Amino acid sequence: MAAQRDKTLSSSFPGTIESGLRGGVDVDPLSVPQVFPLSCVVQQYAWGKMGSNSEVARLLASSDPLARISEDKPYAELWMGTHPRGDAKILDNRIPQKTLGEWIAENQNCLGSKVKDTFNGKLPFLFKVLSVETALSIQAHPNKELAEKLHLQAPQHYPDANHKPELAIALTTFQGLCGFRPVEEILTFLTKVPEFQFLIGDNATTQLKQSLSHDSQAMASALQSCFSHLLRSEKKVVVEQLNLLVKRISQQVAAGNNVEDICGELLLQLHQQYPGDIGCFAIYFLNLLTLKPGEAMFLEANVPHAYLKGDCVECMACSDNTVRAGLTPKFIDVPTLCEMLSYTPSPSKDRLFPPKWSQEDPYLTLYDPPVPDFTVMKMEVPGSVTEYKVLAVDSASILLMVHGTVTASTPTAQAVIPLQSGGVLFIGANECVLLKLTVPEDLLIFRACCLL
Repeated sequence: MAAQRDKTLSSSFPGTIESGLRGGVDVDPLSVPQVFPLSCVVQQYAWGKMGSNSEVARLLASSDPLARISEDKPYAELWMGTHPRGDAKILDNRIPQKTLGEWIAENQNCLGSKVKDTFNGKLPFLFKVLSVETALSIQAHPNKELAEKLHLQAPQHYPDANHKPELAIALTTFQGLCGFRPVEEILTFLTKVPEFQFLIGDNATTQLKQSLSHDSQAMASALQSCFSHLLRSEKKVVVEQLNLLVKRISQQVAAGNNVEDICGELLLQLHQQYPGDIGCFAIYFLNLLTLKPGEAMFLEANVPHAYLKGDCVECMACSDNTVRAGLTPKFIDVPTLCEMLSYTPSPSKDRLFPPKWSQEDPYLTLYDPPVPDFTVMKMEVPGSVTEYKVLAVDSASILLMVHGTVTASTPTAQAVIPLQSGGVLFIGANECVLLKLTVPEDLLIFRACCLL
């Protein structure tokens, strides 16, 4: 997700000095390592979880014994990739390049031939861990065609010409908004929440009711009309109606009444985080998803969404293009957003993105979205297994150890690489890696790659 720039830290790799990887080992310069550990950037955005409550902070502390976690600072995102604002550092003194981006630029074959040709010699994805305490903006990302147009028109707001599909996989209970609710649910909220209905207006509400007996195009048009009415409401009127709703829900809560039927507690939470923000009303339009660990949602182009709370692994195409609707102090592009969105209502269960079990590896599941840029693999290996072979794929990949302690070795490597919770490993295309468990604890590993 796009986020405001703040401070950055580095998450380093455990045991690199002891292993001799940074100790100036004499190696044949022709044998360029294709598997090596990375030190990755931690972004301390204000919306992140504080201190040791953050999964990002936990991974940082576990991977780097010298890291000092400040309990009064947010640890929002761990970036694993080559993004210019967070290019991972290489922790291997045999490699002259300092960062992964520099190394890939001079060793493009490591990407795999198809990836190299398709993505012009660049790593096509950015891999992340997010720890969310305060809701991120309600937003959508343009498809490639629109991204190119927006970049030409307003490069200050849309800094590149790429699309930005995203996949979020829950590490802890993870709450988010994703896609439009079924129209029947929205109509129920329009009846139960008069402040919401006031902003939408009678005409748009009637149009939405009537669309139930028409085709999907009429329904999409009515939904667009309703959502546009909300986003184009005057700020003063939004604040008035929101204050009325907050007061009404607060009184209900104080009286011990259940306000679940109008998402009362979530409304109060968002209003506390973003007072007077129009995005608070978006909860009545968008599906509320609560993901259990391992469950995922895929955010394709033009789907409105927001991350609300929890920890997740995220993979996305390399882009910073975000069109925002609310819950943000940043630039909001209402005309573009209202025009671009996919007004296809669906029940919340349909927004879950199910993984597939691997046919070759009983411990492996694949999250393979319908975009060429990335695939994420999840490996859950029981502690009773002493060795685990990471499958070779025809793509560069980045591996994150969430739980477990192992040593990693390859047929060509001279030294083993110690890897524990928070450790990050770059694996060149077609490289085999053998993990040996050094502590008999279950492994949880995520790996991002590009399976063309």
